[in-house]
Amino acid sequence: MASTLFSLLAIFIIVMAEFVAGHDPEVSAATAAYKDPSKPIRVRINDLMERMSLSEKIGQMTQIDRSRATTDVMSNYCIGNQPKPGDRTPHNFSSRKWIMTINKLQEAALATRLGIPMLYAIDAVHGHNYAYRSTIFPHNIGAATALEARATGVRYVFSPTIAVCRDPRWGRCYESYSEDPALVKLMTETMIAGLEGDIPPNYSIKGVPFVETGQTKVAACAKHFVGDGGTSGGVDRGNAEMPWKELAAVHLPPYSTAILKGVASVMLSYSSWNGQKMHANRRLVTGLLKTRLKFRGFVISDFEGIDKIKDANYSYSVEAGISAGIDMVMAPYKFRRFIRTLTYQVEKGIIPMTRIDDAVARILRVKFTMGLFENPYADVEMGRQLGSQEHRELAREAVRKSLVLLKNDGPLLPLPKYGAKILVAGTHANNLGYQCGGWTMQWQGQSGNNITQGTTILSAIASTVDPSTEVLYSVDPSAELIELGNFSHAIVVVGEVPYAEFDGDNGNLTIPEPGLTTISNVCDRVISCVVVLVSGRPLVLEPHLLSKIHSLVAAWLPGTEGQGVADLLFGDWPFTGRLPRTWFKRVDQLPMNVGDRNYLPLFPFGFGLT
Repeated sequence: MASTLFSLLAIFIIVMAEFVAGHDPEVSAATAAYKDPSKPIRVRINDLMERMSLSEKIGQMTQIDRSRATTDVMSNYCIGNQPKPGDRTPHNFSSRKWIMTINKLQEAALATRLGIPMLYAIDAVHGHNYAYRSTIFPHNIGAATALEARATGVRYVFSPTIAVCRDPRWGRCYESYSEDPALVKLMTETMIAGLEGDIPPNYSIKGVPFVETGQTKVAACAKHFVGDGGTSGGVDRGNAEMPWKELAAVHLPPYSTAILKGVASVMLSYSSWNGQKMHANRRLVTGLLKTRLKFRGFVISDFEGIDKIKDANYSYSVEAGISAGIDMVMAPYKFRRFIRTLTYQVEKGIIPMTRIDDAVARILRVKFTMGLFENPYADVEMGRQLGSQEHRELAREAVRKSLVLLKNDGPLLPLPKYGAKILVAGTHANNLGYQCGGWTMQWQGQSGNNITQGTTILSAIASTVDPSTEVLYSVDPSAELIELGNFSHAIVVVGEVPYAEFDGDNGNLTIPEPGLTTISNVCDRVISCVVVLVSGRPLVLEPHLLSKIHSLVAAWLPGTEGQGVADLLFGDWPFTGRLPRTWFKRVDQLPMNVGDRNYLPLFPFGFGLT
């Protein structure tokens, strides 16, 4: 009898030891279910979350600035996500340097107890716009942008901006595709497919994020939820004063499309809807986005967006933001304060553990889906994709297709390549930084031709015309130079200087000086005068100014490939572009959009000469 009892006790001890080993992360992590790619993602998520401590979960919810990401910080706080500080990236950062830097940070993340890989993010407004030598497009081309991001080791991009800009006074209007929700929806669909890959026909259920595994795609982020393009007066981070019906009909449709296309994340807007900040709007974030639209990716705050909920009360801001449904918080510099505050609120029952678990499950779902656990490191061989000739040709094609011919008396265009004498004038003719605009190497953009690699409009003109054609360039030529020059044609290239976000809010939308003066001086004195307007939005064109211009081209922000502008000016390709937004006559008409009752534009939505 004693022998039998001893045997049963021994068996019990062995079984219990195996049970404990199977549930102890330190003992069984090597063979854990979450590390097995053959397991369903839900099984992997549940297995990993059972092993995670509260601090490890909050670490996954925290996104810090790279400048704060030491090995100790990654280890001590289990940080799971990092954004790239573009304004502090040296211009000599090669793709190899990028990859080495990111891989070193990833190594620190993988060295933590559970080895959860880090997700490295970057703003990608019109290409991989913080990387030297990258291709800057007139607007994002999803597949190419994904490849250039992967060329530097980046796996997650804050793109696309799917705001419906209803007022060009808004400083972010050029990030928006159009004032028309239908057009924004169409662009959203193709952009997310380009960045993340096409969802297979048999893929799971609506709202589940999808990112192709392999080396060519990145996780996307639809931004900024919701109504940021409809704030009163076009004020960035302002208040969208409108009824629910208008918000749902105009600003919400692109998000429904993004979710159907498997977008990995949604970023919240700094703006408010009828006085309530979006970062604290539980009705729209949890009630609408997560519950009604069935979005199962993660919701991320904007840069320090949670801090701005209530400036004087950080504890309230954290509670309000997390309770509203924010899953990942950009706390770039004061991340310790965020972690400390949220930990206290969970421990005291202010924030329920179910809310934390929901947030972490969403973040892990994206990481598992994109294959980050199986392939956490960047591939140096991808570096050749950065600024490749194929992408530059693609950007040049995008320039050709996006320019809009607004006026062509004569017709003057196309210009002759042979035997002419051409004056090229204006601040934007020989300035690569100006033609790229904001979000290029630096947040606000910058002036100059050494910011990155590309082709200015002036150099494109010079390389397009025949050697027999004389080309003279002057930023702001004097009347004497113009009159004595005996020019047969003039090309004036002027426009807005670079800006981003609230620094671009503009209540008058006039062409900045000396642009107006240059147009008047040149077009008054040269019988064939073409004006190329480089801008992020329509600008005021007074009747007396427009009457001086023989041909007018809206070039928007063409990016690094200025050759696409010359292709159209000299007739190598036809003009086919159409206005994606209304060109107003006077600022006091704004906001004015296609379909409005009193619609009296200078050039209507969809206008474009051939």
